[in-house]
Amino acid sequence: MKLRTRLIITFCIIIILPTVLSGIAFMLLGSFAMHSKIALDAGLVPPGDIMLEIRKVVSPTLIAALIVTILIILMITAILLTGWIWKGVLDPVSQLNTALQKVAEGDLNYQLEPGMYAGKGEIQTMAKNYEDMRLRLKETQDEMMEHEHANRELISNISHDLKTPITSVKGYVEGIMDGVADTPEKMDRYIRTIYNKANDMDKLINELTIYAGIDTNRIPYNFHRINIAEYFGDCVEEVGLDLESKNIRLNYSNITAPDTMIIADPEQMKRVINNIISNSVKYIDKPDGEIDIRILDEVDSVRIEIEDNGKGISPRDLPKVFERFYRTDSSRNSSKGGSGIGLSIVKKIIEDHGGYIWATSKEGEGTCMHFVLRKYSEPVTSDEDSVIDDNEDDTV
Repeated sequence: MKLRTRLIITFCIIIILPTVLSGIAFMLLGSFAMHSKIALDAGLVPPGDIMLEIRKVVSPTLIAALIVTILIILMITAILLTGWIWKGVLDPVSQLNTALQKVAEGDLNYQLEPGMYAGKGEIQTMAKNYEDMRLRLKETQDEMMEHEHANRELISNISHDLKTPITSVKGYVEGIMDGVADTPEKMDRYIRTIYNKANDMDKLINELTIYAGIDTNRIPYNFHRINIAEYFGDCVEEVGLDLESKNIRLNYSNITAPDTMIIADPEQMKRVINNIISNSVKYIDKPDGEIDIRILDEVDSVRIEIEDNGKGISPRDLPKVFERFYRTDSSRNSSKGGSGIGLSIVKKIIEDHGGYIWATSKEGEGTCMHFVLRKYSEPVTSDEDSVIDDNEDDTV
């Protein structure tokens, strides 16, 4: 019940109840006096007897009894109204005050009694607003704690992944300085190792840069119309050379129409492909590694599948592979290092392109990444629009 309604009811009871009771008492006295007058006029009762009866009725004792009765009724009314107001207003306000103190102390688990939400009054609205505020604050707090935990994990992971190549670089540089690489072959091997370790660190730093862009939603995009066949043909040619050096066979198939177009950022889409393939290469555990890239036509969209024959992902880990910092190998084997944000970057880029991505896998057989992108279709123009466009072109 609303506070205004409560106040109006309370005011009416306090004013009307005593008035009604007093009126009833005076009506009874008036009725007795009127009957006595009628009896006196009719000569049914001697005048002395009438006055005697009136004095008996309207006596100090009766008046005192009426006053006491009215006071008792007023006290009972006041007690009932006080209890009603206390239960309906003061007690909920006290609970709300306690709840807000808990929030001020940082305790976001304190819940109000369910009965406080029933109804449409101001108190109920305040209780609902408090609960909404508490849940939002708790959600924000949980997100901050999760984010803080993720950042600590990221720092730990990056520290580990940077320390490994840096240690290798220092070791090989010291070997060169101490004259251990005393033949051209050793020198070449040492320099190549240092170069590869520097590349690993460069890739890691690039991932961190992209992660910062994801975290602030500031990934720079430069969208263009891209021909699927030409773009993926170039990507496969570039990636194939790197995979060939690692003894991994690359298979490519494209069943879309030659003129199929999409709107995408070529650089960021290349990052998607490289991240997925790099992830596949890390977990290929067979002597004859194999990666398949398939481009499939789905009427209004195209689906790209990148499948490997690696060790696969367990059903328990599969739903979490796109989460930031999640790694299926908790041991952080240095040979399979990484920050654990590669696939989360992939998901973010695909979603920013208006697509979606998911993974399927079988342990011991391999993993397949699927992502879908919308096709680009030329806007339909009328003949009149075409004439206008032609005229504008001629003018230019």
